[in-house]
Amino acid sequence: MRILRNYLIKEFIGPLFLSLGVLTFVMVLVGNLKRIADLVINKGLSLYTVTKLFLFMTPYIITYALPISALVAVLMSLGRFSSDNEIEAIRASGVHLFRLIMPLLTIGLILSLILVIFNDRISSYSHFAYRKMLLEIGIKNPTAALEEGVFINSFDKYILFVYRIDQKKNKLSNIRIYEPQGEGKPTRTIVARDGEFIADPTKSVLKLKLINGTSDEPDPENPANFYKLNFKTYFMNLSLAQKQDKNNLGKKPKDMTIQELRSEISKLKKEDIDAGPLVTEINEKITLAASSFIFMLLGIPLAMITRRREKSINLGIAVLIIVAYYSLFIGCEALAIQGKLSPIVAMWIPNALFGLIGINLIRKVCVS
Repeated sequence: MRILRNYLIKEFIGPLFLSLGVLTFVMVLVGNLKRIADLVINKGLSLYTVTKLFLFMTPYIITYALPISALVAVLMSLGRFSSDNEIEAIRASGVHLFRLIMPLLTIGLILSLILVIFNDRISSYSHFAYRKMLLEIGIKNPTAALEEGVFINSFDKYILFVYRIDQKKNKLSNIRIYEPQGEGKPTRTIVARDGEFIADPTKSVLKLKLINGTSDEPDPENPANFYKLNFKTYFMNLSLAQKQDKNNLGKKPKDMTIQELRSEISKLKKEDIDAGPLVTEINEKITLAASSFIFMLLGIPLAMITRRREKSINLGIAVLIIVAYYSLFIGCEALAIQGKLSPIVAMWIPNALFGLIGINLIRKVCVS
């Protein structure tokens, strides 16, 4: 059994690292060729600087590339086993199939545990380092201060949350702006359907134009009450002073560790601000890591059932699983951010669904 286990692991490890290398290369380099050309030709940056910039991007890419690579590797390795009738020979020799696949499931669990730490520490650090480097080399624009679907607390006095940003047209949709008034006082809230911003880098100011919205203003005579102010057009200035110094660059949720996110959640709750998007980010880090195990849980029985040796067939199965999983993942994430579903429930739906399918398929394969 030890020889068989080592043989199976060896067959799996090779495709795993090959897939990881190819996927990372494609997602980092090929997917950003246009941007690399722009940085080198138009921005005048050296290849060393650009290479360093994209190295900082790599850990974030690995967050997605590793689970996909695990799925591809298990389909290719076990697919060959199954097509050569080695699975049937092993079963005929009296070895239970669950004992055969247990080492692969263990590897999947180990990969997920490693990826939890990787996503929390390395990926968060590199994502923040990437943004700091952008600031260092002078790639600055107003949209760098804004990111859709996250809390933005880099501006003086205000906390922003924008659901959708069209960076090409500088258009915003579904905007929320919070202005904490201090401990024991209600938070001023501004909500607008649409908006746009105009940057003035020389004055370190971002002028924000809000369209069709309301502002809940605290009543001076009774701060516990609000009165609603409706507006068609409203202008406000946001200071960009903090964004000009890399040492004071505010962290976005993807730059934060789980501990930092929990700290921010506590601060927002004290100001009576919904921290759902930050809770979503914590669960996203964990669920993406767990997807390595889930993909292998699903890929193992599929490789045995399809009995295909052709790499194109196995890759096709992998693509279908990946498209289905991440489509569901993105949809659940949107529901969580918009507050339509609990972040914890929403972010774990894809893993729970695909995991149950995988368990059911393994049970059928092992007992058949």
